Amino acid sequence: MSSPSAAGNNLNPKRKTKKKHFVQQKVEVFRASDPVLSVLMWGVNHSINDLSQVPVPVMLLPDNFKASTKIKVNNHLFNKENLPGQFKFKEYCPQVFRNLRERFGIDDQDYQVSLARSPPLKDEEGQSEGLLLTSYDRTLVIKEISSEEVEEMHNILSDYHQHIVTCHGSTLLPQFLAMYRVTVESEDTYLLVMRNMFSHRLHVHSKYDLKFLVHMKMMDYSLLLGIHDVERAEEEEEEEEEEREMASSYEDGGEDENVLALAPSSASSEGIAGYMNSFKPLGPGEFDPYVDVYAVQSALCAPQREVYFMGLIGVLTQYDTKKKAAHAAKAVKHGAGADISTVHPEQYAKRFREFIANIFA
Repeated sequence: MSSPSAAGNNLNPKRKTKKKHFVQQKVEVFRASDPVLSVLMWGVNHSINDLSQVPVPVMLLPDNFKASTKIKVNNHLFNKENLPGQFKFKEYCPQVFRNLRERFGIDDQDYQVSLARSPPLKDEEGQSEGLLLTSYDRTLVIKEISSEEVEEMHNILSDYHQHIVTCHGSTLLPQFLAMYRVTVESEDTYLLVMRNMFSHRLHVHSKYDLKFLVHMKMMDYSLLLGIHDVERAEEEEEEEEEEREMASSYEDGGEDENVLALAPSSASSEGIAGYMNSFKPLGPGEFDPYVDVYAVQSALCAPQREVYFMGLIGVLTQYDTKKKAAHAAKAVKHGAGADISTVHPEQYAKRFREFIANIFA
């Protein structure tokens, strides 16, 4: 399925290129109060540094889709103020995910800085089960997943990679970038890193998880939709500017940390979105299609100026024994010919494609 940024809005300018440096840059790793996050940041920094010393394979082999790297740290006094005395860090399929990051246009050093330079931000809405984090530059999402979802990722990774190769990285599917296991105090936490479907700089005023798909006899994956209201954003920017001017009028030419804290979050000077600072600043409603890859602007003739962010979520649900049992139970209850929601993946996917085609027709 084509990405909206590729299918609409004529978003195909020449790709911006960045100079590659052959000298490995040192990334200062900041720590988090949560030991799991501290180990994640330490592990990402360690794994990217190690991976940079490993030649990129000419082609991926079947073993690459089963491989993993592990490190175990046992040193009670090592950096004990920031890291637990004992922990383990595991990275799944490092060569495969490195290849995926490259196909998604994400440089490994930018990825490293985005995840290891500053602690991720907690889910503001707090509605998710388990950890749901955003990288400090808001370009990445770190989601806690189950061991079953890790297994499902292994099952689909080869087909997923082939899809990305075929569509040249342009997709409505989540952009999976890495998968890790963090072990602290003998407790495993599985984390999946994805590109943020929403913008790192444009505020999303309305969010919709289109679960009305249940009424279309579908139940698991759905369409995530975010809407940025350009006119509302312009009004908010004017109000913030007035607040900053009023606050600065009480200062004697110095900078007030509290005033600076009111400034809206935006891309840092480093990381995945950081390179944009060297180009022309973006105005309200403007975005870079190589960073906000799920974004598409409303039509020029639309009654309201908006930017839409669209992508599919919940795609790791496995049609396992539990689903088969549910299918059989509902068939017994409602009859063999009943139209029920727990269906085989092929039929499930067919219904979803038809739904998407209808609403965008």
